[in-house]
Amino acid sequence: MQTAGTQGSTLIRNAAAIMTGGRGGANDRTRVRGPDIRIRGETIEAIGALLPYPGETVLDATDCVIYPAWVNTHHHLFQSLLKGDRVGLDATLTPWLAATPYRFRALFDEHRFRLAARIGLIELARSGCATVADHNYVYYPDMPFDSSAILFEEAEKLGLRFVLLRGGATQTRQLEADLPTALRPETLDAYVSDVERLAARYHDASPRAMRRVVMAPTTVLYSISPSQMRETAAVARRLGLRLHSHLSETVGYQDSAQDLYQRSPVAFCGQHDWLGSDVWYAHLVKVDADEIAMLAQTGTGVAHCPQSNGRLGSGICPVRDMADAGVPVSIGVDGAASNEAADMISEVHMTWLAQRARLGMAAMPRFRGGSFEGGAHAASVEDVIHWGTAGGAQIMGFDEVGKIAPGYSADIAIYRLDDPRYFGLHDPAIGPVASGGRPSLAALFSAGRQVVSNDQIDGVDLAQLGREARTAVKALLAEVDG
Repeated sequence: MQTAGTQGSTLIRNAAAIMTGGRGGANDRTRVRGPDIRIRGETIEAIGALLPYPGETVLDATDCVIYPAWVNTHHHLFQSLLKGDRVGLDATLTPWLAATPYRFRALFDEHRFRLAARIGLIELARSGCATVADHNYVYYPDMPFDSSAILFEEAEKLGLRFVLLRGGATQTRQLEADLPTALRPETLDAYVSDVERLAARYHDASPRAMRRVVMAPTTVLYSISPSQMRETAAVARRLGLRLHSHLSETVGYQDSAQDLYQRSPVAFCGQHDWLGSDVWYAHLVKVDADEIAMLAQTGTGVAHCPQSNGRLGSGICPVRDMADAGVPVSIGVDGAASNEAADMISEVHMTWLAQRARLGMAAMPRFRGGSFEGGAHAASVEDVIHWGTAGGAQIMGFDEVGKIAPGYSADIAIYRLDDPRYFGLHDPAIGPVASGGRPSLAALFSAGRQVVSNDQIDGVDLAQLGREARTAVKALLAEVDG
């Protein structure tokens, strides 16, 4: 398999199926007959039965299925060294925060932070993900390294599109009160000043930019004051940045919003300028019908993180209800400390199953007033592919990313279904989502550049990376309670 140059032409031939990332319908089909795709430079030029140009790079995709590269809209990459922490493994969200990410965060120096980011980005790339939005909240006063720069650097090395969701807090939940400087809040002036610095250095508003910055206080209900919510929203919109945060992950958010502000969490955010088509929230597990209507009316989106929500026992976000109401839906893997398989294939497989299970739980027998048996219609494979590709691109404002269509960025994942897990499929196109697992990645293109070939990334020694990870974990465990 040859590697295409970013300015050359590549013909991907003979695919078994091509899924587009579309919603469905005559003008936005979910699949095309193909079987070929031509990439010229960074762009998908044509799809159909195509003949090679003289001297063109040809990639044989016989028996492979092709998807748009996944768009991950919510992650915490630094947690890639915190998988399966025994202290927090069976805890719900609030005690888990204290047990795992807050307990270890002060031990992350520049080397550990960079290693964790690299592990997480490689894990994502090998699942077919080319766009990563990381909600980084490792910031504190007098910090000795630039965590934002590290994230951009590591993503660029791998050729991935990277969105920095600049987290942080000006106040705490009191979970960090007795912990080191590394967990203390920033001042609002310092936070805003750094967002302005990052925007000037990295932010690109173009439709297929490789770098973006987002205003993303860690949790608006807890991390900043209501007046600061308005101020940060105003600064973001002045700079042309989008807004992101956590919201309604558990019932605790509902109780806090009601106790403090006598409103639902979504209504509270709307009161303080944090709803709109330039805003999306991670989780939104615990929302009522009125809140879904507010999200839909304002165009506010969701990053659905089903594996983390399941692992922490938080519940299942009602994304079927949201999508039907018109809420923009995307998929995120959340942090590896609450999702030990922080890759997009695992996440979309869980998305497909969880929506069906959620609706099925509402089924009642006829003698008790029930009207249906189960929830198998709650999410199709095509729905999930759309949410995980074009849906995420839309939420983050990438107007030319997330679809297999002429004129779009050539972000393409080519899966080889050569494991027995996929043998016997009547429709190979559904395999990566419906069968789960980890299909072999024949190739991943990001903005026309082939960044994965036959499951390998140039310059990445997975065995060495594994050794470095094991060494780092041993050191963290030795230091954390010492």
